[in-house]
Amino acid sequence: MVDEPVTLMQRLHDEHAAELWRFCLRLTNHDRARAEDVVQETLLRAWRHRAILESSPPAVRSWLHTVARNLVIDEWRSRRAHPEVPVAEVPEEGGEPDRSDELLLSWVVAEALTRLSAEHRGVLLECYYRGRPVAEAARRLGVPEGTVKSRTHYALRALRLALEEMGVTA
Repeated sequence: MVDEPVTLMQRLHDEHAAELWRFCLRLTNHDRARAEDVVQETLLRAWRHRAILESSPPAVRSWLHTVARNLVIDEWRSRRAHPEVPVAEVPEEGGEPDRSDELLLSWVVAEALTRLSAEHRGVLLECYYRGRPVAEAARRLGVPEGTVKSRTHYALRALRLALEEMGVTA
């Protein structure tokens, strides 16, 4: 009979929906929309597993509550594993990465370099900025390799101090 499944679902709804909704409301921390969604999904699963509906009313109620509880737990676990971050606008795909932090950092470092002595600034430019090995930096600066190593050590300390004076901390 065509009306039999509809009648069965109507009876299920009449007997259990209100209490199931109150139960789901508590499970979802009184989020009415989520509670309604959980009730709807629970009743849909009952529709798909009609054999359970032939059980006694307490067994049906227990099954419905278990399904609703599991739905809420699954949703909670899913959100925890894949948290969503709300944003005002959807980010554009494949756009250029934001390099503003790099730009600001380069300005701050350039300003700190101006506060160093010419010798310290020169050794840092040769070794770090231009990426030259100690031997080549020594040749270009006209000083021994040991002097380049020593100046590099003290130049880095002076740069760190200049950055701290500017309010930059690690």
